[in-house]
Amino acid sequence: MLVELKSKSQVTMPKKIVDSLGLEIGDKFEVSVEDGKVIFEPVVIYPESITNEIKNTIAETIEAYNKGEIPSFDSFDELIEHLENNEI
Repeated sequence: MLVELKSKSQVTMPKKIVDSLGLEIGDKFEVSVEDGKVIFEPVVIYPESITNEIKNTIAETIEAYNKGEIPSFDSFDELIEHLENNEI
C-alpha cells in the first residue's frame, strides 16, 4: 500500500492494516530501521507495579521448581494431561 509522508513527518496507516492488527487510537509503537525499511512494532506498556509483580511471580516459580515443588514434564502433552487431571 502506498502512503505519503505529510508535514511534521506524519504518515497515515491504512485502515485495512489498522483493522487487521486490531489497533486502536493511542496504541504505542517501537519504530526502527532494518535494511532500509521502516518497521513499526506495536508495544504494550505496563505500569512498573505490574512488571514487578510478574518478575516476583517468575522468581517464586523458579524457586519452587528448584525445590521440587513444581513437577517437570517431558512433553507438552504430558503437561496438558497433568493439568486436565489435577486442580490448578
